[in-house]
This record gives sequence, C-alpha cells and structure tokens, in this order.
Amino acid sequence: MKFNRNHFFISISLLLITTLSCKKYLDQQPISELSPEMVFSDVESTKKALAGVYSRLIGDQAYGIRLSLYFTVDNDETQGPSGASDNDRRDLSRYTATPGNAQITRPFQQIFQGIEYANVCIDNIPQMDMYNDGNARQKAQLQRMYGEALTLRAQFYFEAIRNWGDLPEHFLPASKLATTNPFPNKVNRDLLYDRLLDDLLIAESLVPWRNELASIGDANDERITKGAVKGLRARIALFRGGYSVRSNGNVERGSNYLNYYQIAKTECEEIMNSGQHNLNPSYKSLWKDQVCAHAINDPDGELMFQVSAFGGNAVADSKLGYYNGPTSTFGSSTYGNKSINILPTYFYLFDSTDLRRDVTCAPYNLDVDGQIKKGTSITGINDGKFRRDWITSPSFLPNNAIQYFGLKWQLLRYSDILLMFAEAENEINGASSLAYEALNKVRRRGFGKSIGVPDPNVDLTPGLSKTDFFKALVRERALEFGGEGIRKYDLIRWNLLITAVAKTSENLFRMSNLYELNPPDYMAGYPSYCVSTTLPTKIYYITGTRADDSQMWGTSFYVSAPSSTPTGTSSVTWLSSGISTSSLSRYATGLRADQNPSGTPIELKQLLPIPQPAIDANYNLKQNLGY
Repeated sequence: MKFNRNHFFISISLLLITTLSCKKYLDQQPISELSPEMVFSDVESTKKALAGVYSRLIGDQAYGIRLSLYFTVDNDETQGPSGASDNDRRDLSRYTATPGNAQITRPFQQIFQGIEYANVCIDNIPQMDMYNDGNARQKAQLQRMYGEALTLRAQFYFEAIRNWGDLPEHFLPASKLATTNPFPNKVNRDLLYDRLLDDLLIAESLVPWRNELASIGDANDERITKGAVKGLRARIALFRGGYSVRSNGNVERGSNYLNYYQIAKTECEEIMNSGQHNLNPSYKSLWKDQVCAHAINDPDGELMFQVSAFGGNAVADSKLGYYNGPTSTFGSSTYGNKSINILPTYFYLFDSTDLRRDVTCAPYNLDVDGQIKKGTSITGINDGKFRRDWITSPSFLPNNAIQYFGLKWQLLRYSDILLMFAEAENEINGASSLAYEALNKVRRRGFGKSIGVPDPNVDLTPGLSKTDFFKALVRERALEFGGEGIRKYDLIRWNLLITAVAKTSENLFRMSNLYELNPPDYMAGYPSYCVSTTLPTKIYYITGTRADDSQMWGTSFYVSAPSSTPTGTSSVTWLSSGISTSSLSRYATGLRADQNPSGTPIELKQLLPIPQPAIDANYNLKQNLGY
C-alpha cells in the first residue's frame, strides 16, 4: 500500500487489467512502475489507472466471493456452509470469526488497496494540465474519472465501515500519509461517513447520466454513471442515520439521523425523476436473461452498479453460480459447491403467486444434462439468482468443473432506489401516497403485474401507521433482495439483526416439530396459508422435468401431500426434524443467546474483528470490542 519516493507503482491490479473485461471499458493495456506525471499525462493513460481502481472490486478477496457470499450470511433469508467450525468461512457466517481468520485478512487488505489506488487517482487527476486546460471533451472525461475515483473510494470505505466499524482515515496516497500520519488511530465512523457523503456530492456534479455519455465521447459500458453515484450516496446516508455497534459497546443511532434520511430521500427522488433508470418488467428476465446471460446492455438501466468479472481466475473473476446455486450431478461426480442455502422460514415468507420466490429460491439440483431437475428437501433449497443452468453467452456443460463463470455481482439496482425512497419518506413524513407508490411498483413487478398500474390484488393498502408501513417495508426488502448481500446490513442498521435471528431460530425449531410458525414482530408476517400445521412433509416433483419454477412440482407447498404418489412424479422429503439438525444447529450461532455461554454481548458480533496482521502493522489500531 506504500508508494516510495513519490513513484507511482500500479502493480498487480493493472498487470491484470487485460483479463478484467470482455472488450469493454476495463479491457486496457497494462502499465507499471511509471511516475504520476507519465500515468496522468492524458486521457487514455488515466483510464488505465482508473481501471486499476475498478479491479479491486473483483476477485476471490472482494465481490468475487468473500465480500458477496462469505460476509453476508447468516441472516433471516440465507445460511452459510455446513460443517464443523473451521476458523475460516464457516465461522464467518456463524458470527464466530477470530482476528486470525484468513478470510477477513485478505478482503481487508484488498479493500484498502482499492482505497489507496483511488487516492492516487483523486490526488493526481485534478492536477493534470489537461484537466483544466484541455478541450471540452478531455475535461469532461477527466472530470468524470475524478468523480468515479471518489465514488469507488466511497464504496470501498463503505464496505469496510459496515463490516469493521470505526477505522483510520486514509484519504491521501500512502506516500503522503507516510510523512504525516504513518500509524493512524481509528476515527468515528460518523465522521468517515460524512466525508464520503461530501465526496459523493462532488462526484455527482462531475459524473454524467447514462444518456449523456455519448456527448462526452464515452461508451455506455459498466462504468459508474450519475445514478450510481446518487444511489450510493442515498445508501450511505441511511447507514449514517442508522444503528451500529459503537466503540463503547452500545448499539446506537448516529446524531441528527433525520437529516440523513432527508439526504437519501432527495437523492432517490432525483434518480426517480430523471427518467434514466427503470425496473425491468420481468423479475425473472432480469436475472436469467440479463445477469446470468452475461448481457452487456441493460436497456432499462435497473442494474445501476455492477462489478465486472472475467478471465476465469481468482484475481479477476467471480465464483457466483459455483459457490451458490444448484449443483450438477454427472455420473458419480457433483459439480458446484452449494454453500448458500435458503432458510425454510424465508421460503414461506413469499406469497404463493409472488414470482420472486422461484427466482430467489431454487429447490432443485441438476441431473445428467444440466437441465433436468431433481427436487430437494426444504433444508437444501439453493440461493437461486446465480445458477449454472441459467448461464449463457457462453453456457457451460453440466460436467464442466469450472469454478469461475464471469457473473457480475450487483451492488445497486433501481428497485433499491424505490424502496430506499419509500423508507426515507415514511421516516420523515409517515406512510404517504408517495411512499406507497414507490413500494407498490416493486411489488407489482414481483407479482408479474404492470408496474405503473395500481392493482388492489397486490398493492399494499393505504392506511397503515408509520410503524406498520416500516414493518411492511422490512418484509418487502427481504422479498426483493434475497441472496444479494443486502439483508444482513439492513437488519444491522435497523437494530433488528439480533431480533431477526432469535425469531428465525424459534420458527426453525417450530417447523422442525411441525408446529405453526409464529408471526415475526419485527416485520410484516407470513401469508396466512403458511401459518399452518398441514404444510407437507413430502412433496412430489415431475420426473424428468426441465421446468425451473413452480411448474416442476406435481403437488403443493402449502397443503399436505396426497396419500399416494401422483403419476409421473418422484418424491422428496420436505418438512422434517432435519430442519433442526441441518439448519438450526448451525444457524448464526454467535448471535444466539442459547449458544453464548461466554457472556460476551452478542451485539458485539455484528462487527468483524480487525485482522491481526493489520493490528500488528499499526500499533495505534485497536481491536474491536469482544475480540
């Protein structure tokens, strides 16, 4: 992370730039061991430096797997890998990580590499002669890159803060910090968040909207545009106004929280009014035909901030669809990891006609040709948005042992803009018609309805109190963003993670014993037909089916199975005592009072420990409480 004698060494990230993108923006030629004056001498060289910043978002140590799939579970939707405690990835999902866990050390390092690379760009781009004296196109392109660097630094810092809490300030290149403050102390996260919000306000004045790219000579690719900047600013504002574990060990909300909800509301409203972004009319098509099909163009602009992945390797690609999603059996071999599972309680949170259920939840694995489906038990439901049987352009044979599919992690979608607006509006003004309409647009799409047309069959009915609207929103965000790495952090900023884990644990136990589910008190509850003692213990799928949704099943998820096997079907155990042994026994153990004999407050486990190598390198960096 250090830059000696003012030389700018763009190291491994830029050496790998040619593998980071399929003939798109990040497909740049590498540069290394060049002075800042040479790197930041013209538009094209500066693009290569900025591509190095983008490169720190991806790979095994970032959103290729660890930040996306290791750090984000367990919550009340999804559960991490089975097996014994390992001081590794399993302990992350169970909230039992230690400072020596290597799975937190390397992501921590890569996040701060990203911050450092962004700092070098932020420090140098405005000093370029061309930034101030170039022609109109050159200045516009360089201003955009300056705004992108500010935005990328904000994303990296945001990721670090929500996982580790208070952290040192790193807003200058390491070569400058080394002479002024080489061993920085932690800074209150509120101050860090405020700095990021200020930076993003600058960035949004520099970065163009999607429809303005051609006017400055830039292609419509996966680089950040104004909508992503404003959306990230809204998200960070909600975290700044939300709850978190503080340095005194208490869970507290930041000061003047309504000011930050107002920032989020304003940013979301401006995005909504811009006409630049819309919902894809089909929730399934969004994931199957856009994300899993490696689509380059997103005509609706719903996919606002994506992490590119390419090259089939640990530094530039993602394991989405391998680590999560259905596995493929070919002969005696199984391909895929299947380490993220949908919790049984979350499956039954969906209405039976909510089309998002069969996108988010994949209760099957693949057989023989990679398309024939075999049903699973309720404890084996796969996280379904990244699944190998949906991957095309290119597709992969069912017996291909590949682990890297080039799928892009989604950092921000337009539906989040609508739901963040609804949340902020409700917090400031109560459940207004504006809040209802924003939330209902998301619901209508989820049920396959026309997005802009009111529908009494699916719309949330006006008349709720502020508290009840919030509970409905907590539920709606679960249904919309399952498996996207959002839920855990939502629950933390609402101060609901401990409550959600306790209620989910209770209901997993009840399902294991075939008792009725108890309605959650922190969000709107289950559909009435899911609160039942007659849910099936066995379910039948159509033998040899190629369907990937409810059409693959011959019997219902909501009533007891028939006494005899329906013609042309095969059975699989559904509800059973296995829910306790397969799901409950390992579920979020570090946050559960019944699994906490040490007496350490479980609230402290909502933050990760600072990696021990970082503590060793900086004697002023203090470990988080509870570790």
